[in-house]
Amino acid sequence: MTQPPSNQPPGGFGAPQDPNRPSDHSPQPGQPPVPPLPPQTPPPPQGPPPAAPGPYGQAPQQPAPGYGYPQQPGQQPGQPGPYGQPVPPPYGYPQQGQQPGPYGQQPNPYGGYPTQPGYPGAPTPPPPGGGGPAKNRTALVAGVAAAAVLVAAVTTWAVVGGGDEKDPVAGPTATATSGPTSGAPEPSGSADGGDGSGDGRNGEEDLNAGRQAGEAKVDWLTKNTVDLPRNGADVKGPWIVGDTVVKAMYKSVEGHDLTTGAVKWTVPLPFELCAAPTEPSANGIMVFGYEESAKDGAKCTELQQIDLKTGKAGWKKAVPKATGLFAFSDNTLTISGDTVTAAGTSSAYGFSLTDGRQLFKGATTGCKPFAYAGGKKLIAAMSCPSGNASKKIEAVGEVDPTTGKPKFTFQLQADWTVDKIYSVDPLVVSATQREQKKWGVFALRPDGRLRSNIQGGKDKFAPSCGGSFVIFGKNLQGCTGVAADANTFYMATDTGYGKANEIVAFDLDNGKPKWRSKAPGEQNMTPLRMEGSEVLAYVKPSYGKGGAVATVAPSGGAPKILLQHPASTAEIENSFYSAGYAYGNGTFVVASGRVSATNDKEEKLVKTMMAFSK
Repeated sequence: MTQPPSNQPPGGFGAPQDPNRPSDHSPQPGQPPVPPLPPQTPPPPQGPPPAAPGPYGQAPQQPAPGYGYPQQPGQQPGQPGPYGQPVPPPYGYPQQGQQPGPYGQQPNPYGGYPTQPGYPGAPTPPPPGGGGPAKNRTALVAGVAAAAVLVAAVTTWAVVGGGDEKDPVAGPTATATSGPTSGAPEPSGSADGGDGSGDGRNGEEDLNAGRQAGEAKVDWLTKNTVDLPRNGADVKGPWIVGDTVVKAMYKSVEGHDLTTGAVKWTVPLPFELCAAPTEPSANGIMVFGYEESAKDGAKCTELQQIDLKTGKAGWKKAVPKATGLFAFSDNTLTISGDTVTAAGTSSAYGFSLTDGRQLFKGATTGCKPFAYAGGKKLIAAMSCPSGNASKKIEAVGEVDPTTGKPKFTFQLQADWTVDKIYSVDPLVVSATQREQKKWGVFALRPDGRLRSNIQGGKDKFAPSCGGSFVIFGKNLQGCTGVAADANTFYMATDTGYGKANEIVAFDLDNGKPKWRSKAPGEQNMTPLRMEGSEVLAYVKPSYGKGGAVATVAPSGGAPKILLQHPASTAEIENSFYSAGYAYGNGTFVVASGRVSATNDKEEKLVKTMMAFSK
């Protein structure tokens, strides 16, 4: 194999670097030079890797730079690797003559490794998937779920409010419904338009009464009306499709009028909702997963197609039941083009989004897909044979959405896990070593070759990926706090509540920071997605100041405010647990990511969605 080029980028988050360091390739004082980029071959590997694998399980290749990529067994940081190249140190491993960076002072890498909600007063959710361990898993799986939640430490930026006893709640239940509502549960939200016609909280307060000049109006606020299980239920969505905003919870999917919040249609599900793609197709088609029965431990195998524009229910299908040691893994869903995939630890399938017919089954030998990320491209996370039961090898690659065949496969080093896909096009991947609490972010080229490692320097980052960890399977997408265009990756710093953070733009060709945009005031700002050439961001509410929708130009600079939410409703806006966001047609919707309460009375007072517009 030819020697890789020497004009390699420096290391990433695994080797903290000075953000003010000159943009050359020389090492920092006290740090070893960074290894060169390894070439990657597009074809997928055949069978188990050779006995002496390279840094990504392919032999023999140069060590991958940065991110705290693991060293060879018995090797110390800074010592030459097997190819004569020094190996960068892991996260927070201070070198001789170097002051420990924030990683050495934090239990998690980046100073903000994915964690569960930990805000004061935040309710403690049960394992993801709806219901508690006794309801949805066997005792064995419940134990695995509890351990997985602790080990996986999935990110969230949930903003949890404290006591808001004086907050207005929704008014009378909306009655305008259409679509297949027969046998449906009671609509999960009632709407108060905030225009004085609703009763607010027993007539005490109008949501727009305190609105100041220049502030957006509150269009509506809904509260829960569904009788939920003892442990509550997770919420999927919201999604804005045309003039409808959609969310799904427990045993139904609901479409609300984007202007008024009134329920337009409801599609009931026979059993509990358990899976949904991150986004619908370009024409508003979605497929939801629900459990096969009401029994404890029921598997997430049933699929229901729904047109989110009209609320019309389409085809139903059961995913073939998995067999083998890990057959109890839940399926995760994603959509790419006219394909919806259902994948878990022991099986993966692609189905036609139009009619539900099976298009492919994932590989059962070599590198086997266990989860997909969708959108413009279909990306697979794969588990590969290692030849050693104690060594875990994973890979990431693009696959053909019509056949499931891989276009390229990129293997990670042993014991590194494909954690999240931050962007499918360009492909930006989050990888972790959970037990060692190491975290790295890297970008790949369209042909599967390594493009760069993102260099986080001494900043702390905490992308919000919600409670999306699934037992032995993962929802790979759905993170806020990150965005990407063709040449730039954007990620928000984590400064904690009450202090302005920044969006940092990284050059995808070399992984280096290009510019920073600071959030207004003392608020936190998080990227949601790209809006044309600009970054669409949500400025989170703070004490006495409402949230906002803003854009940041591709050249950086101060954020441009599109919607400034009222300060008078900041406490309500701040109260949505593990919130989800959607922006479309000039309207911003924030929705609770989970609805639960200690009793039935309080359950019906939980605020579920809130909408703002000019």
